[in-house]
Amino acid sequence: MSLVVVGSMAFDAIETPFGKSDKIIGGAGTYIAWSASNFCKPIKQISVVGGDFPQEELDALTARGVQLEGVQIKKDEKTFFWSGRYHMDMNTRDTLDTQLNVLENFQPEVPESYQDCEFLMLGNLVPAVQRSVIQQMRTRPKLIVMDTMNFWMEIALDDLKDVLTMVDVLMVNDSEARELSHEYSLVKAAKKIMDMGPKYLIIKKGEHGALLFHENHVFFAPALPLEDVFDPTGAGDTFAGGFIGHLAKTKDISFDNMKTAIIMGSAMASFCVEKFGTQRLTEITKDDIDARLEEFVQLVNFDIDLV
Repeated sequence: MSLVVVGSMAFDAIETPFGKSDKIIGGAGTYIAWSASNFCKPIKQISVVGGDFPQEELDALTARGVQLEGVQIKKDEKTFFWSGRYHMDMNTRDTLDTQLNVLENFQPEVPESYQDCEFLMLGNLVPAVQRSVIQQMRTRPKLIVMDTMNFWMEIALDDLKDVLTMVDVLMVNDSEARELSHEYSLVKAAKKIMDMGPKYLIIKKGEHGALLFHENHVFFAPALPLEDVFDPTGAGDTFAGGFIGHLAKTKDISFDNMKTAIIMGSAMASFCVEKFGTQRLTEITKDDIDARLEEFVQLVNFDIDLV
């Protein structure tokens, strides 16, 4: 069940209408690893941090079955930092500060012990970095999943399109799908994006769930209506971790199993938003996940008589 995760490990400072955090642990790679570790182990992490990244955070990940051989520690440099403020709808946000620091010149190196990779999860990073990891794999993984964002569509579109020809599954949100495809209809957008390379497309719609596209098939997974949403940061990455974690656990990459994986991802994301940063993800148990999955079953379960 070899799962390799590539993504940032970072510091965040977040303001929402319901509170604010000091500098806390974040980064796509961190959220993905915490989420996926509920389903499969080991997780082989590729990232970079500065000398200021707390050793206890690395130890906590190690204790969860995350291998850190592929995490570069640059003692004399600082870890990537992002600060943002969310609006009342919790879907729109303003970036207040971005400090690339160690990420600016990050050259990923795939350790020899990672070469048995069956499942590769490329968190949102510079497309050239994502491509570099794929090219360093001597044997192509069984499944390559990639996340990206509108920023790369604006400044590195050619590189992004190149990486899209190398991956199996792309994850974007609805506005990114429209920007990448120049189509307003998400169905038309999905067809155009799948023509660029990925066989599967997941369009995340935040509190409105997620769509899975493959050929002419579409599956919709709802998001769980929650009473309290404190911090949506990392919810998409947590979703990705639940998705890839389930696939790596079951080793089944059929469309039907991807439907289940999307529900797993949605369940994990629903935990993430309940507290600031990764805190909630460090607390949940298998019983918590099972109970949350049962809530999803009840949410979409209905009987109907066709007249």
